[in-house]
Amino acid sequence: MSQSRAVVYPPDEEGGRRVRIDGTLLGRAFSVQDIVRFMQEAGLQDYDEMDVVRSPLIEWQGGGPDAWTM
Repeated sequence: MSQSRAVVYPPDEEGGRRVRIDGTLLGRAFSVQDIVRFMQEAGLQDYDEMDVVRSPLIEWQGGGPDAWTM
């Protein structure tokens, strides 16, 4: 796949990261587990934390899955 399915934006002042999947802004995540939930709601029910951390479907902006503060 040449394009990411999900984009996780840089952390904001409160430690939240906006999450967009398939072009739709779904909300803010405050942990990898929140992103797991968003991915599951988008149809990837089998996704878990390790899938989120390693997935080529996710574009991490402003830091990877360990970056939750500015």
